[in-house]
Order: sequence, then C-alpha cells, then structure tokens
Amino acid sequence: MKRFLPVIVAWLFVLFDGYDLIVYGTVQPRLIEEWGMSPALAGSVGSLAFLGMMIGAVVAGRLSDSIGRKKAIIGCGIVLSVFSFLCALSPSWQVFGLFRLFAGLGLGGLVPAANSLAAEYVPRRWRAAVATLMMSGVPIGGSVASLLGIPILAHASWRWMFVIALVGLVVLVPLAVVTIPRHSGSAETAPGVSTGFSVLLRPPFLAISLLFAAATLVTLTTWYGLGTWLPTLMLKAGTFDLSQPLLFALALNLGAVAGSVITAVLGDRFGPVPVGAFAAALGGIGLLLLLTEPGSGAIYVILVLAGIGSHGTQCLVIAAVTSYYPDQLRGTALGWALGVGRIGAVAAPQIGGLLLGASNGAPASNFLFFGSCAMAAAVLLAVIWGVHGAKAAHVQDELVKEAVAR
Repeated sequence: MKRFLPVIVAWLFVLFDGYDLIVYGTVQPRLIEEWGMSPALAGSVGSLAFLGMMIGAVVAGRLSDSIGRKKAIIGCGIVLSVFSFLCALSPSWQVFGLFRLFAGLGLGGLVPAANSLAAEYVPRRWRAAVATLMMSGVPIGGSVASLLGIPILAHASWRWMFVIALVGLVVLVPLAVVTIPRHSGSAETAPGVSTGFSVLLRPPFLAISLLFAAATLVTLTTWYGLGTWLPTLMLKAGTFDLSQPLLFALALNLGAVAGSVITAVLGDRFGPVPVGAFAAALGGIGLLLLLTEPGSGAIYVILVLAGIGSHGTQCLVIAAVTSYYPDQLRGTALGWALGVGRIGAVAAPQIGGLLLGASNGAPASNFLFFGSCAMAAAVLLAVIWGVHGAKAAHVQDELVKEAVAR
C-alpha cells in the first residue's frame, strides 16, 4: 500500500483539478447577475481557463521530465490553488478572468504530471486501468463541485466556492511533499535519450507524437462538444420535454464512467491502442446513427456508446502515451498530446453553436460533425496500431535504440 501512496496523492490532485474545472459553471449564473455580463461574455470568461489549460499542459508536462514529477505536481497545485482562491477576491469580471487564466495553467498541468508519476509506480500491463483511475478524479471532482454548490449557493456568496480551493494549498501540497519521493521522474535516471520537445518532435518520435496529438484533439472535441450542446441538441431533435434531454446527458456521462472501466480492463488485456480504436469507432457509429432519428430507447444506448467512444477513448490514449515513450519523455509527451487536445476543448462549444446557427437550429450537422470526429480518432489510433503494433514495450525499445544511435 505504501508503494502506491504517491499514486493516490496524485489522484487527489486530479480530483482537485476536476473540482476547479466545473466550479465556474456552478457559479456562472451568479456572476452574470452580479457583474451584468451577457451570456456570450460569460462564455468567453469561462474559456480563459481552457486557454490556460492548453498552455499549462504543454509546459508542465515538459517540466515534469526535466525537474521531476514531484516538483511539477506541487508547482501546478500551488498555482491552481492560489489563483483559484484569488478568484474569490475579484472585484470585476476582468480581474476574475485573468485569475482564471492563471489558474488554468495549474489546471492543465496536473493531469499530465500526475499520470506521468502514476505510470512509474505500476507495471506496464496495468497502465490502462491506472490511467482510467486517475482520470476518474475529473468527473468525481466535478460532482463534488456540483454537490457543494447546492448548499453554499443557497445560503452564501459564490465566492466561498473558490475559497475551498485553499484545500489544495493547505492539505494536498504538504501531503505531496511528504509522500512523493524526491527522485520521481528525474531525467537523470534515464540516460541515453535527451528530453524536451526537440526530441519529441523529430524522428523517431515525430510521427507517433503527431498521431497521438491529433487523436486527442478530435476525441476532446467530441467530448466537450457533446458535454456543452447535448441537451439543446436533443430538445431540437425530437418532441422531448426538458427533463428527458437531461437524462440523455446523464446517459452520456454514465457511459463515460462505466465504459471507461470496461475499456481499461480490455486495454490492459489487448493493448490501449486497438481497444481505443474500437471504442472510438463504436462511439462514432452511434452518433452518426442519431441522424436516422431513432426512438428514445435507442438514443440512450447510442449515448452510452458515445460516452465510451469519447471519454473512454481519451483514457486509453493517455495510457498508451505513458507506455509508448521512454520514462524521460513521458511527461513531455503527455503534455504535448493534452495541450494540443485542449484546442478541441476550446473550439468544440463554439463550433457546435456555429453549426446550430448555420442549420437554423437543426441538430443533424452537430451529430455529423461530432460523430465524424470520433471516427477520425478511430482511424488515427488504427494507424498507430498498424504501424507500431500492440506491444508498447517493443515500440519503446526500438525508439530508444534509434534515438541513442542518433
């Protein structure tokens, strides 16, 4: 148990990450009321955190390889906690947005740093399951934000939702200092291959780095697009009352959680890349079937598949990245893939709105676009599978030998 304690602490940081990711949505109506923001402005302010996440994922992933996982996790935790707390003191939406941007740096950096650390403490055959476990902290943390928001927003100021961020600084950071070994993720322990983007983005790693980044981009586009627009799309797709589209959204999330567990087990057995390709294809086919206007019973099944094909596939991509690269490039590779992928997280809500407007409110164009993104993820992962095969250990050994030869 003591051996896995650093993994548990890293998971707690990811849970904290998930809380801060969702907390803005819980307080958004209060902010609009207090500062007189338009919905469009409120959306733009919210997107600043995603912009910070995009930068933070790339920077922190690189730092975790150069200065160690421990320092990267603690640094990201401090940045996220401090700037989230400062949001509670914001006198205007401009200052609030600036603090959310800086908080996003820590927000985006925790996931690659935490997953890089977790991969060091488990055998390669368990990495798909552990990646899923780590990523479960995001929806669980988001659920905590929603549950805490019910009593807090009913009886107190929205600012208390951000004061809670001090838990990261007061509890998690000292816990990480004590439990995570200092040497975790040190580039010095892995001689023979240099670290950094100059290595990641040149042969022999260039092709696979681009493929993983592209797969993450389209997968996160699907997930964030559906997460933003699904209830609205389903309302426009049929004669449903308001409660039923919310149940459809629940089906999507239950598919994401339950399906991720199933794909993790299969990923450990058959390899995360082929299973990820299969899951993404299932999700893509399901979303494209929505174009046939199926009945409500079939829609529930389709959306469960969509959850598997988006969130489940992304967990498997993270597991694959942790296995396909040597130790001293793992954090950089995760940061690169997730940083590029966050472009999809930022763009997906806007693309969904543009498509809805261009089609005069018809949802078919959204189903076609997000379904095509899921199918693109399946194709990209299939290419990785076809070129490199299932055995990441062999891939890594070959790539390391080639890099050393250079």
